[in-house]
Amino acid sequence: MLGNGKKISISLGNGIVVKMPELTIALDPKSNSECKYSFVSHAHLDHVHSPKGVSKVVASKETVSLARARGYDLSRSVEQIPGMELVDAGHILGSRGALIEDRVYYTGDVSTRDRGFLKGFRGVKCEILIMETTYGRSRYVFPDINSLAHEVNKFIAASYDRGLPVLLTGYPLGKAQIISRLFDTWEPVFLHHSVFKMNSEYRALGVDLKEFEEYSQPPDFERVMRRGPWVMIAPSFSRSSAFVGDIVKNYHASVATFTGWAVDLCRTYRSASEKQQYHDDDEEEEEGFRRGGGRKTRVEYFPLSDHCDFRELVELVKYCNPSKIYTVHGFAKDFASYLNSIGFDAEPLSIEDDQMSISMFAT
Repeated sequence: MLGNGKKISISLGNGIVVKMPELTIALDPKSNSECKYSFVSHAHLDHVHSPKGVSKVVASKETVSLARARGYDLSRSVEQIPGMELVDAGHILGSRGALIEDRVYYTGDVSTRDRGFLKGFRGVKCEILIMETTYGRSRYVFPDINSLAHEVNKFIAASYDRGLPVLLTGYPLGKAQIISRLFDTWEPVFLHHSVFKMNSEYRALGVDLKEFEEYSQPPDFERVMRRGPWVMIAPSFSRSSAFVGDIVKNYHASVATFTGWAVDLCRTYRSASEKQQYHDDDEEEEEGFRRGGGRKTRVEYFPLSDHCDFRELVELVKYCNPSKIYTVHGFAKDFASYLNSIGFDAEPLSIEDDQMSISMFAT
């Protein structure tokens, strides 16, 4: 601990703004910032913007490339500035946390788990920790990655034994590339165009991903897909897209969806006729097979996440050992309350908290 008594101002509005005597920076702002620097932790769309004006972006080269592929220009960017160090956050390729003047650490989205080619966050010591708490309730505990992969391989094998193809669905940037690595021994494997694009970007950035064929819909490709079982990696299904539902209907595919929220879901099997309701959280979950269109369609959720689970969040805090913790996103209030119960000084950083000024360790 530095013990130098310098004041630090932390405010939440357009991102999180940290003001110190030597540096002011906006962390993951949603739009243009008036700060000299804006930190972009990674290339998911809820964390990037196309900056204009005075603010210079601090981001990893991978984040800049992936953001460009998704339509965001971070060209006026740097990877290093005086007083701030970028630390690998283990969330997706290029994701970083920010250590500011060796005192304040902002995690951004973070995972401490090794997954496929991606190494987890290893932790840093800090005085103030600003941390995401997406899964900050004790029920969110994820299985070992090898155990999960074993269960998914059994799921795929069971579908292949029935002569049926399998859809593996997850977020097209980050999750889909982990899925591509974990299940690359199956043949043949096709990629939805959004996943194909991100896999190509990963390979261009040096990640050793197997090259799979992009799914398209001409008659010749249609005949190939009807010959026998196959695997397709596609974006998670939502009401806004009928892609997964159409694949299920046309090819009677089984569906494996990868999300940390699977902890809240029983193993779920749905009929093809219920394709518009796969992700309704308020709908009763049910076990077994239900008939749809004369066929049985199996859908199962697997708890694979690019975030820390509850236990990992706690271990992260213990390793960083900060004197003050601010929680953001997800179950911020719940997790702050738990940290206080085990002896830490924590509080949720919410939009209602106009601004907090803290004087650290005055001597």
